[in-house]
This record gives sequence, structure tokens and C-alpha cells, in this order.
Amino acid sequence: MEKIRIQKIIADSGYCSRRKAEEYISSGLVTVNGRGCSLGDKADPRNDLIKVGEDIIPAERAEKRYIILNKPRGYVTSMADEKGRKIAAELLTDVRERVYPVGRLDRNSEGLLIFTNDGEFANDIMHPSRHVAKTYRVTIDGRVNEEQLNTLMSGVELDDGAVTLPCTVEVLTEEPERTVLRFIIKEGRNRQIRRMCDAVGLQVGRLRRVAIGGVKLGMLKPGEYRDLTKDELRRLRTAVGKGVKQGR
Repeated sequence: MEKIRIQKIIADSGYCSRRKAEEYISSGLVTVNGRGCSLGDKADPRNDLIKVGEDIIPAERAEKRYIILNKPRGYVTSMADEKGRKIAAELLTDVRERVYPVGRLDRNSEGLLIFTNDGEFANDIMHPSRHVAKTYRVTIDGRVNEEQLNTLMSGVELDDGAVTLPCTVEVLTEEPERTVLRFIIKEGRNRQIRRMCDAVGLQVGRLRRVAIGGVKLGMLKPGEYRDLTKDELRRLRTAVGKGVKQGR
């Protein structure tokens, strides 16, 4: 069998995303037949023993799963938490495959979160160069003025000096004590919308992601999940410029 890059073998097995596999290799956690390996090394998944730590990577490609979850507030998106907080993946009670979140939502945010064991798909959705649109419904405490709106849309300097890309922000409802905004952004910096709002003096009361790349949260209740449809997968692959592929 033709040898394949080790990070691809790990991702195809459903163990983690390709990016995470590259991190494991760089950290020295991956061995092939008992020896350490480097980024760019290749192996034969059927004849070589590949391990991440003590975990053996199976030779067979895992059956791909693509799941949408309505993450409730109070859950973290990491696969383990040393602080003992609730983990979103634990809500996937009857999913046998080892799936992991595509991107993240911070603990106090809620809404659409995709899980998969398809490393290439996950990497495409998360990669900054793909500019996949993500839509959020954001409740702000108090009013939002035109200057703040214009600054949010044109690009904001965050607390680390990075400047966000131009985005779409529109007012959905406006009341004396709260304003509901729709954000559409095409990048995924850590806690980006909260930090954007902080930068212009706005306090976020609630943040909910309602769509990614044309796939909408719809009527899923908090904590509920389902498999993505073939049409939804097609839309996501179109969003990342990959066109139509077999979804399952």
C-alpha cells in the first residue's frame, strides 16, 4: 500500500482533526513502530503501528459522522476539562464514533456547534483562508449607537492588537434596555464577538450562533442534536470551495 502522511492517517481514523494531529506529532506524542516521527513523515496504515501516546490508531478509515448540536450555555467545547465543567460532547449520548467539535463556542455562548470525525472536513471549515460565514444573534445590554455599529462593521482592534476583518452587523430589535444584533463574520478568533463588543464599549448579555456556511440551527432545542443532511454537507463544502463530495 502507498504510504500516506501520518497526520492524514490519524485524521482519517477519526481520532482528531488533521491540525490537532500535526500538533501531536510536533509535540513528540506520535510514534510509528515505537519510534518518534516528524511532520511530513509517511507510513503504511495497514502494516505500521501508529500510536498517539498509548492510543493505537486503527488502520481502517472510520465511518464519517457529521452532527449538529445546539450547545447550551455552561458547556465547554474542549473534549476534557480539568476544572470539572460540563462538556458539550457528553450530550451526544448515543454517538458511538469518536467525534470532536469543529471550532468552538465559549462556555457562556450557545447555539450551533458541529461535531465530526472527518479531519479534512473539520480543517476546511476552521481554516482562516476559507472565510466560512458564521452568523450570530447577539443581545447587547442597552443601546448601540451608529458609531459603534460602523466601527464593528469596518474592523475593530482587539485587546491583543489584531484587527478584525470587515463584517456585517445589523440591528434586529432595539429597546431601551437591550439591543439585538445579527453578526455575520468570516473569521474565527477566540471569543471574537465578545472582544469586538468590549472594544467599542458594549456589554454582551447573550450570544447564540445560529448558522455556519448556510447551515442553520433551526428548531433544535438546547442540548438536542442530529446528523447533517446531504444537502447541508453540500452547502458547507461549497462554502469552503470544495464543491460536491459524497457525504457519507
